[in-house]
Amino acid sequence: MLRECENHGYFRDETCPICGEPGKFLMNETELERLGRTLAGILRHFPERFDLNMDDQGFVDLRELVNAIRNSNSRMHWLRPHHIIALVETDSKGRYQIFHDAVRATYGHSIPLELRLPTDGIPATLYYPTTPEEAELILEMGLMPTDRKMVHLSLTFEDAHSAGSVRVEDPVILAIDTEATVEAGFEIGRAGKTVFLCRQVPPECLSVAEEE
Repeated sequence: MLRECENHGYFRDETCPICGEPGKFLMNETELERLGRTLAGILRHFPERFDLNMDDQGFVDLRELVNAIRNSNSRMHWLRPHHIIALVETDSKGRYQIFHDAVRATYGHSIPLELRLPTDGIPATLYYPTTPEEAELILEMGLMPTDRKMVHLSLTFEDAHSAGSVRVEDPVILAIDTEATVEAGFEIGRAGKTVFLCRQVPPECLSVAEEE
């Protein structure tokens, strides 16, 4: 449930977590999930299907995006810019960013972009989940993108394990020495709240992580 408190902004719950007021209804869970899936598809993979212009940083015009979604799906005739703003501001993973009158996905792209991301305050170690079968090859050859344009690294062991569990019951978690990776010439940028992006990670910067 996505609602808006007059005094404390957008929230995902039955009542405002600060004042306890019910606030104004914006979207139910089904609508929220549908909009999230639509945004992910457009902003990560296929803006051209909706005739949207995307710049090299992945941004599209917010109002044009709203109109494109409404025109393509009559069930979302109610959609307005503030619905997308509310989704972005309450997303726990920081998957989207709004800047001025434009919005973008912060990671997960399968289309080529030149994302400029913050590179300060990168933790000394980041993590990557893989399968037991792939782990040996990655440790030998290094970590490179597969279905995405960038390698996606996780903030914590637990974050990586959660992401890897989607593919395999017991993923192997690799640890990335970020300082060595940057020294090798591969910049690491902060994308979401727990996600970092890198073009590749050399094998000498990788090791099998121990559960913390």
